[in-house]
Amino acid sequence: MFKCSKCGKCCINLNLNPIYKDLDRGDGICKYFDMEKRLCTIYNKRPIKCNVDLYYELYLKDKMDREEYYRLNYLVCRKLKEV
Repeated sequence: MFKCSKCGKCCINLNLNPIYKDLDRGDGICKYFDMEKRLCTIYNKRPIKCNVDLYYELYLKDKMDREEYYRLNYLVCRKLKEV
């Protein structure tokens, strides 16, 4: 299972990736992100593209190794924390 640090950086930098345009409230922040609590308000019903594990299972498990997929996601996490 992907271990999210719950920093919220992926939710407040949506403008860096066009795949999340539909979730952007207009300032790069997800319309479902609670800035005060630093948590997703629809976490249990979040879009598949926001669920690292489910996205892998549905779309990538036959295309790449899970460890490599996680490695790439952790790399993006580290880069977002620098923004």
